[in-house]
Amino acid sequence: MAADDRLEDDELARRLREAHRRVRMLPAADKERIARRYLSICDLAKRDPKRAALRLDTFLASLDEPPDTPRSAENTPGD
Repeated sequence: MAADDRLEDDELARRLREAHRRVRMLPAADKERIARRYLSICDLAKRDPKRAALRLDTFLASLDEPPDTPRSAENTPGD
């Protein structure tokens, strides 16, 4: 493995750790589905780091977006 390849892997590993930190901080209601998606990206990183990096970009962008079904003020949690 060339030294340049190792630098790319280190960058991917750093970004995966950051994604893990963000998933860990999510509320329990959202965490399970998102954690499965994160784990699939980690699994892909073992076989195809370039594809995993692309999927990780999309994953991180989706974490930055507001929820697609915002809770209205009149709804109580759990409804």
